[in-house]
Amino acid sequence: MIQLTALSVNHRTAPIEVREQVWLSDEEIRQALRELKQEGFSECAILSTCNRTEIYAAADLPSPQGRPLLDFLLHFKAVDGARPEHFASFFTCGAAKHLLRVASGIDSMVTGDIQILSQVKNAYDLATAEKTAGFYFSRLFQTALRTGKRARSESGIGEGAVSVSYAAVELASKIFADLGKKTALLIGAGETGELTATHLRGRGVGTLVVANRTRARAEELVAKLGGSVIDYDAVPAALHTADIVVTSVAAPGRVLAASDLHKAVKRRGANPLFIIDLGVPRNVDPAAKRIGNVFLYDIDALNTMVDKNLAKRLAEVPKVERLILDELVAFYTWESSLQVSPTIQALRESFEEIRRQEVGENINRFAKEDRELVDMLTKRIINKILHQPLVNLKNGTKEDPAEETMHRVHTLRHLFGLGSHSHE
Repeated sequence: MIQLTALSVNHRTAPIEVREQVWLSDEEIRQALRELKQEGFSECAILSTCNRTEIYAAADLPSPQGRPLLDFLLHFKAVDGARPEHFASFFTCGAAKHLLRVASGIDSMVTGDIQILSQVKNAYDLATAEKTAGFYFSRLFQTALRTGKRARSESGIGEGAVSVSYAAVELASKIFADLGKKTALLIGAGETGELTATHLRGRGVGTLVVANRTRARAEELVAKLGGSVIDYDAVPAALHTADIVVTSVAAPGRVLAASDLHKAVKRRGANPLFIIDLGVPRNVDPAAKRIGNVFLYDIDALNTMVDKNLAKRLAEVPKVERLILDELVAFYTWESSLQVSPTIQALRESFEEIRRQEVGENINRFAKEDRELVDMLTKRIINKILHQPLVNLKNGTKEDPAEETMHRVHTLRHLFGLGSHSHE
């Protein structure tokens, strides 16, 4: 029987100081997979992101109960300062369930994380490339990927912006029907500004203009995302050309005065001006909200939107848990079938051996013309005796087919002395 084990270190179990030590690059994952194979695991895969590193390993014999995988990871990465409580171990059904929870996004730091599904796929692709994912992991990871896709299509777990930068872009999309025809002016090219600009590019914004107090940083961002650079001092004069303005500047005073915006709106006519103020302190004079055709949102307004969206996602978790249970039942029904086929074959062979031996020892007691009939008759008797038990073995029960079938397989093998069995 296949024994599945998983080891996880993630944002719930360990601080960043530990997580960053166990993070693995793709090349490190390839090497680790090869070494795990040498350790005796028939199949294995490794998932490593900024918030989690996880090893999934399967063995045909009873697998090591957590410590070997933990020792392997600590030694492989030469980890210092980690404690056993920083790691969580899962076994058999618990390990499979954990993978499905991860793939669906409900175990992420941000509930419904949209990136995790591609990261799970990357883990499977690496294992496939290193030939450490066989028929069992192929089925397991396909189940996980399908669960993640179902979670997003059959629930609202991934709906609504749950980051300030993405919420800003989502609002812009509501105000402007076609971002492809709009110009975005980014004032401040720091981390938050860059993330917002990246989301705007992802939504297909037509033109991106960047201004930063250090021009070199603006040019660096434009080289990455495309667009053009203007001098920081030229921002007031360029306001009227922008449809979307994103400010993210660490400054004690206002970056944009209400008078600057009033002049810009006059030159824009009836075209609205959408402003996202991500600065703390605020970069834009709050009085700008009173100017017609100006839509101003500060970080508090965006955080309120994020909190509401996050609450909606959390409310979808029970629905996703039901999807996970549904997929787990299907997976273990499939796994149980791996044990059923060899058991059926072994039972038939056992009965046939008894029949053949008994017929062979007694066939001379029958007339020659009856011996073929005896052989055929005894085969029919064996088939009729086995028919109902084998039907029950295949079907299990409606309530819990996988668990019931596995129990029957074990009982049948024990009663008839069929010995050990494997998935092969």
